[in-house]
Amino acid sequence: MKTITIAGNIGKDAEIRKTQNGDAVTSWSVAVEDRKGQEKQTIWFDCSLWGNRGEALAQYLTKGSKVSVSGEFSAREHEGRTYLTVSVDRVTLLGSKLEDGRGDLGGYSTPSPRRESPAARPGIDDDDIPF
Repeated sequence: MKTITIAGNIGKDAEIRKTQNGDAVTSWSVAVEDRKGQEKQTIWFDCSLWGNRGEALAQYLTKGSKVSVSGEFSAREHEGRTYLTVSVDRVTLLGSKLEDGRGDLGGYSTPSPRRESPAARPGIDDDDIPF
């Protein structure tokens, strides 16, 4: 198995399709920037996630959202072009358009959890912290 993990921006809203057997497949594209000095190149990956997980996540996989994707990597040829594909095992939403200031995700955001310092809690002295 050729496993890959990528992180980038979703290029278009996820689309759910059904096979003739009724199996759902959710597909979307991810743009990953490759920088070498002053040069910048965008590498596109076609991602697909089968089943109920893909259907449930589709509403959050919207154009411009940041995402990390892990899965089986492959390439396919079509009309003389090579397409890089990922059969997705894991998806992580890295942020929302709300956090980027670019728009709304339909009420969904992925806020970072707030972590309180142990020293800020009453009854805990700095000397009690083991690090």
